[in-house]
Amino acid sequence: MFQGLLLAFFAADFQTQIQPVLESACLDCHGPEKALGGLRVDSAAMIRKAVEPGDPAKSSLLRRVALGPNEPGAMPPGGTALRKEQIDLLRAWIQEGAAWPAGVTLRPKQPKRKDDAELSKDLHARIVARSREQSQAEMKAYRAAIPGTDVSFEMVPIPGGEFRMGSPDSEEGRGKDEGPVHPVKLEPFWMGAREVTWDEYRLFMFAESIRDPLVDAVSHPTRPYVEMSFGMGINGYPAISMTQHAANKYAQWLSSKTGHFYRLPTEAEWEYACRAGTQAPYSFGADASKLSEYAWFQDNSGDKYGKVGAKKPNPWGLFDMHGNVMEWTLDGYSADFYAKSPGDMPWSKAAKPYPHAVRGGSWNDPAEKCRCGTRIASDSSWKMQDPQLPKSIWYHTDAQWLGFRLVRPLKVPAPAEMHSYWNNGVEAE
Repeated sequence: MFQGLLLAFFAADFQTQIQPVLESACLDCHGPEKALGGLRVDSAAMIRKAVEPGDPAKSSLLRRVALGPNEPGAMPPGGTALRKEQIDLLRAWIQEGAAWPAGVTLRPKQPKRKDDAELSKDLHARIVARSREQSQAEMKAYRAAIPGTDVSFEMVPIPGGEFRMGSPDSEEGRGKDEGPVHPVKLEPFWMGAREVTWDEYRLFMFAESIRDPLVDAVSHPTRPYVEMSFGMGINGYPAISMTQHAANKYAQWLSSKTGHFYRLPTEAEWEYACRAGTQAPYSFGADASKLSEYAWFQDNSGDKYGKVGAKKPNPWGLFDMHGNVMEWTLDGYSADFYAKSPGDMPWSKAAKPYPHAVRGGSWNDPAEKCRCGTRIASDSSWKMQDPQLPKSIWYHTDAQWLGFRLVRPLKVPAPAEMHSYWNNGVEAE
């Protein structure tokens, strides 16, 4: 009887409104290839396990997609990924009998392009066509909405120039890997005024197909197996616990959506931006007692991250460069890289999965670990609790103090270089 239900009103709406929601939000985890929890949603008979026609209250599918981010049993894990209007459509569909046109089986609408060098070449063409600024003088701070959403982010222009990278031997708390101090020359770029938030990153984690082959082809994270904010907050808070590979793919996805080239900063770019023309341990000077004005760290965090942008910015208008969450850089970590750094736009390209360089300190760190020059090496233990074999290439579940921000170079790189930035080739462990 369930398969035979076919109300005229919903016969058309199923294919234009209900089917796209189920295919984009549910099919990856609850289709013929995966069927997590024994649930499939690809046919009328299969979905009956989670849908009670005519009774939304008894339909576990509806209850679970409407759960909040910190509630157990939320689907997808991490909380509501569907928009309110999509949940309302599902509710109305179930109330009217969950009509499912005869012979319809859910499946991806079109073969997905490969996330490969050819995709990077096509994205390069899109980005070049939309680029306007040609000189440093044209660079202005800007706020941009992620297309198709009301979520926005702010980018701050960072002037090109030369600085002395590293920490002097006399600096309190200095690590051996922070020297020698050496000159570095950098070209201009924009940098995210704030760390990437859950508001932004969850659009990528739970992205729906938008029938744009360049956007849809970018690799996306698998569904997380735990609630990824760990109860510390989502709206306005920094996204955490992603691998460097995941951060790179977010940069590629945002580039495909906006038509501007985004990537992770190199270590040199990150430190240059953090110091903001200063040479002291912190962007505000050497007095660590002032750190609470600029950062969430061990002394004032309450054992959790804080909202981005809630503290004072550095002289170049960048928030939370000290503390809150540590930030991924593009570089593979090398303790002696400074001794052999080329000095001109240096990038220590990774040749293996670990370690990568992480900067800035976090809510969990003492003041000395939040200095401009502090360097941290990523480690495989950051995903120790991951129950999957092999371990996920998307999540560092044990690194609940790890996030990132992006840069946008003024000069758009060549397609091969762009592809290299987005694909380190070391995500598989």
